Amino acid sequence: MTFDLSTKRIVVTGGAGFLGSFVVEKLKARGCKHIVVPRSSDYDLVDLSAVRRLLSETCPDVIIHLAAVVGGIGANQKNPARFFYDNLLMGVQLLHEAHRFSVQKFVATATICAYPKHCPVPFREEDLWNGYPEETNAPYGLAKKMLLLQSAAYRAQYGFSSVVLFPVNLYGPRDHFDLETSHVIPALIRKIAQAQEQGLTEVTIWGDGSPTREFLYVEDCAEAIVLATERYDQSDPVNVGSGQEISIAALAGKIGDLMGYKGGFVYDKSRPNGQPRRLLDTTRAERCFGFRARTTLDEGLRSTIDFFQREFSP
Repeated sequence: MTFDLSTKRIVVTGGAGFLGSFVVEKLKARGCKHIVVPRSSDYDLVDLSAVRRLLSETCPDVIIHLAAVVGGIGANQKNPARFFYDNLLMGVQLLHEAHRFSVQKFVATATICAYPKHCPVPFREEDLWNGYPEETNAPYGLAKKMLLLQSAAYRAQYGFSSVVLFPVNLYGPRDHFDLETSHVIPALIRKIAQAQEQGLTEVTIWGDGSPTREFLYVEDCAEAIVLATERYDQSDPVNVGSGQEISIAALAGKIGDLMGYKGGFVYDKSRPNGQPRRLLDTTRAERCFGFRARTTLDEGLRSTIDFFQREFSP
């Protein structure tokens, strides 16, 4: 049965962020009029008292928890303790207090980084516990993975309705393009743009270019989250992705072509590659709540590049 969201009071943590802003738009398109987007300056979700104050002041029927401390490989290497502690505390406290406040449904996003480093490809939800994550992002991945354990425990003991989704790497308009913290697609777009502006003939990429990644357009992910909120009510994990794999080297070439870049790429092999391969089995999402990615990588990259050029080009 579909859970009608149109009359619900919905709190979207991280709702002003990259993914969250699209989720809020999807909710509004479904007729939702009671949406609260808490700002971190008003509610520090690492602080238990702030979590309790948020719930007492907003009285939500539904919580969609997207707030997280995130970044690429470099950011994970520099901030392993913060990425573990902040993400763990936000998730654990918010889900627990949602149960205490009798919230009707709690939906959260975990991360593809929770999968074992050498997970068989494509990644199936059954393999989540079969090994340790890739070391550079293990603190973040394991902190988010605890949401899955907590969801199952609270459903078993309290009958609490909660869902945990595992999205693959996201990209799209409204992403941030800071080279210190951004993920691979916005980082490549920024680097190529800088090379073009400065007349450089080479762009340096971390690692050797061989790792593969799967990418999901942000608006598709937002649709998956809302569909799961409407149609899914189990604590079994669900992968959310496009089901398409591409190497970092091929991705760089594709972005370069779309941007008209005439130079080359060099690979800094002293930098970590990260997980060797990432590709999800996405059949459960389609079976359980009807989600299938609609945006091709070429379409999504063009949209992302157009956004960057509008917002950041001189």
